Amino acid sequence: MAAPAPEKRARRRRVPAWLETILLLGLALVLSVLLKAFVVQMFFVPSQSMEPLFRTDDRILVQKISYWSGDVERGDVVVFEDPGGWLGGEPVLNPLQRAMAVVGLYPPGGHLVKRVIAVGGDQVVCCDDDGRVTVNGVALDEDDYLKQPGRPSDRDFDVTVPEDRLWVMGDNRGNSEDSRFHQQQDLGTIPVDAVVGKVWAIVWPGDRFSLVKRPATFDDPALDGS
Repeated sequence: MAAPAPEKRARRRRVPAWLETILLLGLALVLSVLLKAFVVQMFFVPSQSMEPLFRTDDRILVQKISYWSGDVERGDVVVFEDPGGWLGGEPVLNPLQRAMAVVGLYPPGGHLVKRVIAVGGDQVVCCDDDGRVTVNGVALDEDDYLKQPGRPSDRDFDVTVPEDRLWVMGDNRGNSEDSRFHQQQDLGTIPVDAVVGKVWAIVWPGDRFSLVKRPATFDDPALDGS
């Protein structure tokens, strides 16, 4: 008996279109979950605390790769989980939004975004004789990122950051309930383990797309005692 023609064998083995669509959607879902878990995740900016860098409802992309082999650095803008009591309540998501948040297609709640000012072992103080924040006795030049007009802080503080913790502040110092307002809880610091990742870019609205850079003042070797 003659064997089936090659084209007939190909037709018999082809996956039905509906099944192929389901398989492709499943693969896309798995890849999305893996990307969210290990590489990048999208969040939204819930308040004015990081103006002028971010505006309320900006969509920001957080990348997690940087901290696989390196530490959180001073000057990084990070998203972190609420260490407890910093947020008054989480946003209410509908079922579709919750499902999209699971796979990284919708920004989840329960997180904050701030700039890291000091890391474990640092002494962070405000204010010096010129009204500036100092880290390990070195005054920070914050004019490039602070919302103007405004002061580096309207609250005095003098904190030595415990190891494996961070002192974080918003760029809009007059409208940011950050480490300064939670000093009764772990000196106002947050655990490094609470950090989800470093903000890499503003991705929406499209006309505001830009990469987030680390200010030059945090590159001063004197901050490390050099």
